[in-house]
Amino acid sequence: MGPIESNFLGPLDGIFSPDGYLLSMKDIPANFTDLLSDQTKAFASVATVMKDGSPQVTPVWFDTAGKLIRINTASGRVKARTIQEGRKIALSIMDPANPYRYMQIRGSVKKVTTDGADAHIDKLAHKYMGTDYPFRQAGESRILIEIEPESVQTMG
Repeated sequence: MGPIESNFLGPLDGIFSPDGYLLSMKDIPANFTDLLSDQTKAFASVATVMKDGSPQVTPVWFDTAGKLIRINTASGRVKARTIQEGRKIALSIMDPANPYRYMQIRGSVKKVTTDGADAHIDKLAHKYMGTDYPFRQAGESRILIEIEPESVQTMG
């Protein structure tokens, strides 16, 4: 079976945020929606472009809120310098149980904020590690990044 490509257009049956909000990701095939759930500890590889035009890819924790995919970083990191509101971004999410099954999401950075970023990194740490974020550094400023998906491609 080859890749399937689609656009995000409307509600998806059966995928809800922790708040009970129905996610707006209609065209993700039903057999891939599990990769976005809080029960699956899939990592997202986030691809951005450096100032010199070279690609930069980083594995990150993620979650969803409504139709948005959310990631988190700290000030001073490469992601914090390459991710800006309005810029294009791509994520590849591989099934931790089957590396031949993955989803690529392309979209735009909708929001970059420090508001709620500390609570968000703790929420992500609970999803992936079962505890508050243990790697926080003194004086560290966290950044919450919201990504609006525009298209998706799946394989596997």
